[in-house]
Amino acid sequence: MQPIMIEDLVRWSGGRLLCGNSKDCVTSVSINSREIAPGSLFVPIVGEKVNAHRFIDSAFKAGAAAVLTQEQDAAQGDKVWIRVDDTLQALQDIAAAYRGLFTIPVVGITGSVGKTSTKEMVAAALSVEKRVMKTAGNFNSQIGLPLTMFQLEKEHQAAVIEMGMSQFGEMSKLSAIARPDYAILTNIGISHIEQLKTQENIRAEKLHIMDQFGEQGTLYLNVDDPLLAEMMGKLPVRTIGYGIKQDCNYQAKQVESDGERTWFSLQGPNGARQMVIPAIGEHHVLNALAAIAVATDLGLSPESIQKGLLCYQNAAMRQQIHRMTHFTLIDDSYNASPDSAKSGLSVLAQVQKTGRKIAVLADMLELGDQSEQAHYQLGQLCAQMGVDLLISVGPRAEAIARGAMEQGVAVEVCASNGEAFAYLKEQLQPGDAILVKGSRGMHTDEIVNDLMLLEKTIFL
Repeated sequence: MQPIMIEDLVRWSGGRLLCGNSKDCVTSVSINSREIAPGSLFVPIVGEKVNAHRFIDSAFKAGAAAVLTQEQDAAQGDKVWIRVDDTLQALQDIAAAYRGLFTIPVVGITGSVGKTSTKEMVAAALSVEKRVMKTAGNFNSQIGLPLTMFQLEKEHQAAVIEMGMSQFGEMSKLSAIARPDYAILTNIGISHIEQLKTQENIRAEKLHIMDQFGEQGTLYLNVDDPLLAEMMGKLPVRTIGYGIKQDCNYQAKQVESDGERTWFSLQGPNGARQMVIPAIGEHHVLNALAAIAVATDLGLSPESIQKGLLCYQNAAMRQQIHRMTHFTLIDDSYNASPDSAKSGLSVLAQVQKTGRKIAVLADMLELGDQSEQAHYQLGQLCAQMGVDLLISVGPRAEAIARGAMEQGVAVEVCASNGEAFAYLKEQLQPGDAILVKGSRGMHTDEIVNDLMLLEKTIFL
């Protein structure tokens, strides 16, 4: 982060300096008193369970140069205290002002699923010719996105920003902070439908990503998604379609995979070209198409884009393929929705040609009234995708088991991760491929971690 003067923090936040030197600077921003570095601005967020104002003293002891507060009206001493009405809003306002210091192209990415993998794909495509700042981990929320913006440095030539939302009004706030010049909408699923009620509402909310577009703003839509295809030609911004199933600006044809990489024929504005990515599954082809479209608009050559795509790696816990000595493990345990579960199953179907295909699927949360049907249909999909053994985890996932069992798939119903692992340990055979997936609240990474340790003992 570039140093920010205290007087600028006061002005950007609409706050009032209670004490301290207005000519001092901060060199980083943190909301966690345990991660304070010397020179930090500590922003104590008032959460549902914890009010971080009680950690202000700890932050100063750790070297914080300044703090925001929405609770104190007076302070004394040489430490900087800034009074604001709301610390979260102040964090967002400061981040938006900091973003305004940079004139580089910013690419925003949203969608029900695939945001992180698309972000990684776009960053990879751009990285050959540009120094890219990208969202770290899942810092894509009302708190995470502002912290992401502070990672911008003078040497950056582009930024790729993941933008997630689950409630009405959130995307407008994120757009005001990140102000993307280019935006990718990956799909419209039913993640968070419990809060947003309909897919049309989800689409409308996500389209607010273009609220801050300038005259050159461009929106990239996955037209294989019917709800996004409907938007082509109906939006007041330059809109580019990408997909596999129908003619569009950037289309992939003749998609083939060897279980490690995927080849496709790119049909784009510059003609046809063979492309290859180090990932499997049509969803990754769609991610690559989005990356190609953005990188092309930013002036990169096809050769540079291809070179960058070959550097792509899945983010942790997102369809990470671990080629163990005796079995293959697909760690897709970060989160789950019907669409992302389908993507995970497609990877399981292609990852190897021999051995059994085992799916360990846990509850998918926040699906509201559609939960029972979505889980049941996922079980039916398991049969269509060639799953040999399904292990369900959790009460909602019992519907997955029922849907799969009715289609002839071997099923084991488990109540916990420990129970699922114990069963899997007894069933594993050399050559098996295992997909592990569930919503974040199900902590299915516990199963992954146990499996990573298991091979050292089970096949001795």
